[in-house]
Amino acid sequence: MVLLPFFNYRFRKMKCFSRYLSYIFRPATSILSCSCHTEADIISTVEFNHTGELLATGDKGGRVVIFQREQESKNQPHRRGEYNVYSTFQSHEPEFDYLKSLEIEEKINKIRWLPQQNAAYFLLSTNDKTVKLWKVSERDKRPEGYNLKDEDGRLRDPSMITTLRVPVLRPMDLMVEATPRRVFANAHTYHINSISVNSDYETYMSADDLRINLWNFEITNQSFNIVDIKPANMEELTEVITAAEFHPHHCNTFVYSSSKGTIRLCDMRTSALCDRHAKFFEEPEDPSNRSFFSEIISSISDVKFSHSGRYIMTRDYLTVKVWDLNMENRPIETYQVHDYLRSKLCSLYENDCIFDKFECVWNGTDSVIMTGSYNNFFRMFDRNTKRDVTLEASRENSKPRAILKPRKVCVGGKRRKDEISVDSLDFSKKILHTAWHPSENIIAVAATNNLYIFQDKVN
Repeated sequence: MVLLPFFNYRFRKMKCFSRYLSYIFRPATSILSCSCHTEADIISTVEFNHTGELLATGDKGGRVVIFQREQESKNQPHRRGEYNVYSTFQSHEPEFDYLKSLEIEEKINKIRWLPQQNAAYFLLSTNDKTVKLWKVSERDKRPEGYNLKDEDGRLRDPSMITTLRVPVLRPMDLMVEATPRRVFANAHTYHINSISVNSDYETYMSADDLRINLWNFEITNQSFNIVDIKPANMEELTEVITAAEFHPHHCNTFVYSSSKGTIRLCDMRTSALCDRHAKFFEEPEDPSNRSFFSEIISSISDVKFSHSGRYIMTRDYLTVKVWDLNMENRPIETYQVHDYLRSKLCSLYENDCIFDKFECVWNGTDSVIMTGSYNNFFRMFDRNTKRDVTLEASRENSKPRAILKPRKVCVGGKRRKDEISVDSLDFSKKILHTAWHPSENIIAVAATNNLYIFQDKVN
């Protein structure tokens, strides 16, 4: 049992070796979970840093937990390093907007890491209204021998100071400190849904339902509005911004998606206000498939550039699509995540699950994509072989050295032994947030208050 120091959050860690279809990878899993959870314990975002040595999670209680990968043991060179708790801190607190009589939740919507420049780590975290820049650093020495203060930090009587002392550094137990370096507030009228660090590492953008703002890391009291789709008359509003991200290599280019299933690529060199897009990506709708739910399920919940910068991946309710930046009229790849739910849209609308926002991620080489589903299922699609697999992240299936078998959903008719009926899926168990190590086959999957880490099994 590991007790996190800043809040009563009890994690239990288990180790087991799992294996599934070898064309993607064979992972070993470790589970970090809360023994009894409340609404505040539900994980709301997961993000690896640029090296993959750190993994950060944010939850609905406004807390950030950082896990660090252990170094490989010399005694067991074939055993990969596990992720253990490195630091925890309270990032956001609940607030109240007295001018609008609105409560502002402490829930962490997104976390984004900055590339490491020195011994310290920096990350951005945001709730609905405020973005914060945090510095996470280690301290294993403390200064002693101050002239004006005693060892307890209290000011000394000046009349008692008769000699000049040279302070010295004494060893101490390693302590990880998280300190807020910048607070970027009061720039969004609506809820922030995305933050993205620019490749120049001097600016970042934050997006809400109707506007996207560009920030400089050194300026907290002013941002530059680069996209504004708010109409003069709000009754004429037809779409909202759902996600936004900078190009991984070109600091002038970014994309944002909308609730109408469209993606706009903008170039900041064209004009200061990027209301006019450089490229517009939209797939024409098949009239024969149109229904009452068409507009809802076509809303894009996540958009991600590939590591190469050549492709864009989008996730809507039923599919994951891959777009080529040079072809705007249709995606080059479409993957059905859970097409068996198409017949369940009416009940999913009644229980509000149809509005769930699933994320999607690339692997380090852009050859495999991953996204979540219901019943704690998550899906992987190999772009080269066009094969896919459905896996379940659950503590019952993650016993030591257990094999994590592919799962299949039965739509109707006879059900095989290993299949699960679509009518018995648990829609309260859902995987919305996933992350992939930037260079290795290590993934992190958030299922409610549980964090599952899968990694390659070494033969």
